[in-house]
Amino acid sequence: MTESVIMVDANDNELGEMQKMEAHFKGVLHRAFSVFIFNTNGELLLQQRAINKYHSGGKWTNTCCSHPRRGELTQDAAIRRLEEEMGMSCQLNYGFNFTYHVEIMEGLYEHELDHVYFGTTDVEPIPNADEVLNYRYITMEDLENDLVINPDKYTVWLKICFDLVKDSYKNILTL
Repeated sequence: MTESVIMVDANDNELGEMQKMEAHFKGVLHRAFSVFIFNTNGELLLQQRAINKYHSGGKWTNTCCSHPRRGELTQDAAIRRLEEEMGMSCQLNYGFNFTYHVEIMEGLYEHELDHVYFGTTDVEPIPNADEVLNYRYITMEDLENDLVINPDKYTVWLKICFDLVKDSYKNILTL
């Protein structure tokens, strides 16, 4: 089954669907989400993307991210993918959204209106090996420093939204 994404305008109004890879080759704006899970010590759960991912394989990123399906609420999609990628669930709270457009690699673009969700749990993940190579918990301060020292270890979207996440997560979570 070919995956599709929901094309949107700058105000997140749906414009139709397109095959995921076509959207990424054409750089078409589409709906996405990113999940940031913290433990009760305030540490962020990062995942290292599986090497076989079609882009950004082996890079560290937020807890999980993906695209909602047609007719699926974005928060429901975030809950679904958290289970599929990380083998865990918890209550998710909407944080903010942001739009970015960047060439990930030659001829492949991420142009997403990304909805960001936050959650807190001490349940250990059981990652899906097809999606996740490794995981770790890190303080926001240590991540901020490592993003400066080792930027190539991290996904582009994590680097783009990090300051917004840092400014938002304490107001949204009850740690």
